[in-house]
Amino acid sequence: MSDKRPPEAASGDQTSTETLPHGGWAGRTVPALDETDRAMLAELSADGRLAVRALAERLHISRTNAYARLERLMAEGVITGFGARIDPRRAGLGTSAYIMVTVEQTSWRTMATDLHEIPYVDHVALVGGDFDILLLVRTPDNSTLRDVVLERLQALEGVRSTRTWLIFEELPGSVLG
Repeated sequence: MSDKRPPEAASGDQTSTETLPHGGWAGRTVPALDETDRAMLAELSADGRLAVRALAERLHISRTNAYARLERLMAEGVITGFGARIDPRRAGLGTSAYIMVTVEQTSWRTMATDLHEIPYVDHVALVGGDFDILLLVRTPDNSTLRDVVLERLQALEGVRSTRTWLIFEELPGSVLG
């Protein structure tokens, strides 16, 4: 066995360009980010409408550097888009719940696609543990939530059981600081 690394490993590039069948990256799971990249992400998370000039000033870097970093973060898929943060209650979705779903082991591949087609499903996560899928569902009211769980979700082929946890209050989080 040789301890020599392939030429691309010696270049310092810590991201992989080889994709796996499920769409993920082989090797390293995330690109290497430096302190300035993380600061940029934190600023943009706080205000996605921030002009590049203002962003550069806040980070104490040149506009050229800010543009280059922003383009790189977008090209590498670190930044996947820009959008508005919506208050679900003010948008008419006053009932939110986490729903844990246990499925037959052979159905998880098709299940993710089916779940995205159910109205009011805000987030789908395939997880390991006591259940297989975690959903965040936001509905106008309890009656609609009942319909989502009992009529739509449990009607999907492969669903073995569900457990619903109502969300009483949500606090904003910050991934980057």
